[in-house]
Amino acid sequence: MPDPFVIGVVAGVTPDRWVRVWRERLPEVPLQVVPVGDVQEALRSGVAMVFARLPVDAEDVHVIPLWEETPVVVAAKDHPVKVFDAVTEADLADEELVPGWDDAVLDIVAAGHGIARMPQSVFRGTGRRDVVARPITDATSTRIGLVWLRDTGGPLVDEFIGIVRGRTANSSRGEVAAEPQEAATRRSAPAGRAQPKRARTGRKPPSAGRRR
Repeated sequence: MPDPFVIGVVAGVTPDRWVRVWRERLPEVPLQVVPVGDVQEALRSGVAMVFARLPVDAEDVHVIPLWEETPVVVAAKDHPVKVFDAVTEADLADEELVPGWDDAVLDIVAAGHGIARMPQSVFRGTGRRDVVARPITDATSTRIGLVWLRDTGGPLVDEFIGIVRGRTANSSRGEVAAEPQEAATRRSAPAGRAQPKRARTGRKPPSAGRRR
């Protein structure tokens, strides 16, 4: 059996649909998915390609920008944000931010000590039910891209790009559109999004009182 083709994913990325297509098209080549923290370290230690948040801390990479992630605020279940469908940056101006996304941070937030911010996909992946999350309508969104080293290539890399791009099995593998990270990041600058409506509760925004 050939060596596995290894792809990495950062927190919040679920690659099941691409893994399924790969196994249908290339059942003879195992596809291994590994969690990634440091993208650059992963790419230099045997991971062929990574679904990463842009930009990555590396210059010698190709990037295909993919999708934007919705930013959310995470707070204790009894925090005022729970009565809104969404909030703004101004609503959160007086809140104490606890930096980070891990369980230790969420434990602090669940206890009522500040708020956290993260992509919505990351929050969903935690499965936490002791906190609430609401979209931040005017916050800068993050973006996921497919990243690999410029000196990494070959038919398996092309095949995986095609799968992610949605090409059919009969499409040409030569039609690969990749670009250096600098150009990809500029081109994929997120556009403004329509703002979700807030629930009509008659309550003031969460910035009405600073939580400690």
